[in-house]
Amino acid sequence: MEAQIRAAALENYFDVARQLKLETLPILQTAGLTRAMFQDPDRRIPAYSAMALLDEAARVSECQTFSLRMAETRKLADLGAIGLVLAHQASLRDALDTLVRYRRLMNESLAMLVEEVGKTVIVRAEVVLDKAPASRQANELAIGTLHQACKLILGERWQPLSVNFTHGAPHDLCLHRQVFRCQLKFHSDFNGIVCATSDLDHRSTDADPMMAEYARRFLEHRLPEASAASSVLEVRQAIYLLLPMGCASIERIAQKLELNVRTLQRQLKALGTVYTDLVNEVRCELAMRYLANPHFPLAHTAALLGFSMPSSFTRWFSIWFGVSPSHWRGHEAPGANR
Repeated sequence: MEAQIRAAALENYFDVARQLKLETLPILQTAGLTRAMFQDPDRRIPAYSAMALLDEAARVSECQTFSLRMAETRKLADLGAIGLVLAHQASLRDALDTLVRYRRLMNESLAMLVEEVGKTVIVRAEVVLDKAPASRQANELAIGTLHQACKLILGERWQPLSVNFTHGAPHDLCLHRQVFRCQLKFHSDFNGIVCATSDLDHRSTDADPMMAEYARRFLEHRLPEASAASSVLEVRQAIYLLLPMGCASIERIAQKLELNVRTLQRQLKALGTVYTDLVNEVRCELAMRYLANPHFPLAHTAALLGFSMPSSFTRWFSIWFGVSPSHWRGHEAPGANR
């Protein structure tokens, strides 16, 4: 089943397009969308089309920060029922746990992982679609919206340590600095936000436990059945997040999806695939992304793809691509000298 997102996630596309004096109709048509699709904020639209809309709008407007302009004005109400739950969580920790659990109701292509490392927390966020290239616009909208949600929950107490992107910096960093107000790290190993662990436990003075519980029960009824959590896209998303951390074992993936290993294997088989094939597919996609980035040495790329030795990565890559990683980087990667 094709990944979907709520139309409300793109609703202020029209506001930004108007500010940049863009004609919205041709861009919508290019993405296979219509203005009528946005009349109902809860309508589901294909995530591929949403990504195409953002990329095309940025290209036509020549504005690399198109999606970040959208994220800048986000309100919790724009997230629908999820926003209501978030607004009444007792702490940022509870809010992030809620967002991770219910994110599919907002955007089925969004993968999220909250990782505590000592006194810091890494909130990883990645837009993952089946065999689709990474999109600067889609990832910046996701991370910008995540940052805005945290800011709305914590107010001035929200002071992230850094915001990280795997893509390069835009030509003009003014808007990024204005929105995030923290260290910006481009060409990073991951897309996401780093903050202090203590930030997670700041108590919210606006939380209403009864309202939060009411909204949570509503969301639980809207979640897909538990078996849907083992869909190919869900497993691919988990691999995307965990592979660069060196912990994308089937046991860890099953645990993240709240399944046992045998159940996960059985459900993947019913969907016509196996876990190792999905790992190799994700590795191929990430390998092309990392090798296209000259800031990532081959040894570092090998580690991010879960290989303990660069030689193992070279053998694997040569089998799948027919050439060595260094040859692909120099001759076949986007922007390579040919």
